[in-house]
Amino acid sequence: MSDTSSRNGPYDTLFHGRLRAASGTLFWLGVVLVVLGVAAIVFPLFSTLVAALLVGWVLLISGAVALFGSFSIHGTGPFFGALLIGLLSIAAGVFLLFNPLAGAVALTLMLGVIFTFQGAFEIAFAFEMRPHAGWVGMLLSGIASIVMAVLIAAGWPGISVLVLGILLGVNFVSTGLGYILVSRVLKPQE
Repeated sequence: MSDTSSRNGPYDTLFHGRLRAASGTLFWLGVVLVVLGVAAIVFPLFSTLVAALLVGWVLLISGAVALFGSFSIHGTGPFFGALLIGLLSIAAGVFLLFNPLAGAVALTLMLGVIFTFQGAFEIAFAFEMRPHAGWVGMLLSGIASIVMAVLIAAGWPGISVLVLGILLGVNFVSTGLGYILVSRVLKPQE
């Protein structure tokens, strides 16, 4: 056993146990993300519309569930709060379904926020992995997410129609490559 593994204690058990057992799943998830990312980059307007419509359907369905669920809540305050959230989700979903390009502007801003948090998580995860090989791939993915968040902030709202699809694609590719690199390091020894 190496000196590095003896210094990490509980983390080393997690690293060599659960993560190593999931290396095959992590690899194929990475491959799927890379393929989807390349498709999103090649067809940016289509991927922007698909993203807007997908979010629209998710908001519509979750809003309907929240609306119907609100009638089972006791108490005036919680009832009206759940009712309001359900109605707002339905309204946002309908707006995105009927105006996907206009909704892409708001989605681009939200994507910038998501990329910021994802990048921070991936960078922190990379530094947690740092004693082990493969941490650089996750670090690069995190840095790419942060760079894309900065690009969104710099060009928003004018870039929203095409760049949403392109940035989603780049993020999928970088995350997929990060997963593939990590899975290869975690591959169980035969």
